[in-house]
Amino acid sequence: MKVLICLDFQDGHLKNSTQELLTVAGASGAEIITVAFGNGADKISDLGDWGIQKHYAGTSGALAKPSPEAYTDAIHKVLASENCDVVLGSSTTVNKDVFPRLAIRMDGAFISDLTELKLAPFAARRPMYAGKCTAAVNIKDGVKKFLLVRPNQLTISNPKKGRAPEVATVDGAATGTELTDVAGGSTKTLDLTEANIIISGGRGLKEADKFKLLYDMAEPLGATVGASRAVVDLGWVPHSMQVGQTGKTVAPSLYIACGISGAIQHIAGMSSSKVIVAINTDEKAPIFQKSTYGIVGDIFEIAPALTEEFKALK
Repeated sequence: MKVLICLDFQDGHLKNSTQELLTVAGASGAEIITVAFGNGADKISDLGDWGIQKHYAGTSGALAKPSPEAYTDAIHKVLASENCDVVLGSSTTVNKDVFPRLAIRMDGAFISDLTELKLAPFAARRPMYAGKCTAAVNIKDGVKKFLLVRPNQLTISNPKKGRAPEVATVDGAATGTELTDVAGGSTKTLDLTEANIIISGGRGLKEADKFKLLYDMAEPLGATVGASRAVVDLGWVPHSMQVGQTGKTVAPSLYIACGISGAIQHIAGMSSSKVIVAINTDEKAPIFQKSTYGIVGDIFEIAPALTEEFKALK
């Protein structure tokens, strides 16, 4: 079996979501081919740790900036050369645009948002009905599989130092659309999907200005601040901070939920956290059913006290 993995990387290193995919492919004993696009795609430092046989990098022309059309064309060229049985990627906005196009071109099967995956023998599950249940997924033998996995759902094995793979270049056809600019975020903290500690707020904070309590609490821990969908819909914080089914799926070592009741859509995005601490005035809030530790109390009193304790740990 030969597997092609579309890599996500940042600052020269593979993201956790990509390491999950490499772990799954490595456990299957498959031959692993990878592809990545954009500046630095040919200079990812940890490619040699995962048993990758060959890496394709697209860094110039139409591939220099995100372009679903150009990415589709480039990956199609790689597949024509390598004849892979499975194509894996993380469930990102761009990949959700690219993978269905590839499946149509190659008469394959496309499945997104997988939360469980094994390649040999093939077994996969994906959530349904807002995470209330999961469905087993099957694909006929001989059909190319184009699979997207939700970030932070699978385990990551310890990589082993090895030989760096052969690096080849790939190009993508110019398209009728062009990305002219990417506006970077103002925060210097880790993205929610990469953060090891997350402190999230909900409607229990009463107003947007009260999120300062969470930023103060997060600072000594080096944590990233998230939010529930309710406060995003209210316009208190941007959508990039949303944790949940329609936001980002996270799996930090520590997740602190402040004033969040625990709707099923929010739980679906953070239930894989190793330790969950809930702070809420309502002792019957659903979030407590998923929490490792629960604090029934006023967040406006508890948050400042925790902030002082965290500062003392520095």
